[in-house]
Amino acid sequence: MYEASEWRREGDTIRRTVVARDFRTAIAIVNDIAEQAEALNHHPDIDIRWRTLHLALTTHDAGGLTDLDYKLAARIDAIVADHESGQS
Repeated sequence: MYEASEWRREGDTIRRTVVARDFRTAIAIVNDIAEQAEALNHHPDIDIRWRTLHLALTTHDAGGLTDLDYKLAARIDAIVADHESGQS
């Protein structure tokens, strides 16, 4: 089971923490996020600590948050939900 906080805004960044059931699943989530990030050409900051992922989104070249950040956040939410339900 996952424990995930909601996205929260901190200045010009939105952040979310996801706790996966194990390290392998955490890495699978990161790999799926990487695919979506490449498709959008928008890359999050990801800090991996065993099975805990700290995710941060901002649009550096725009100097803050844009629709692209929220679009990727929604895709990340779907990825986490898929892994939680065992679909991935």
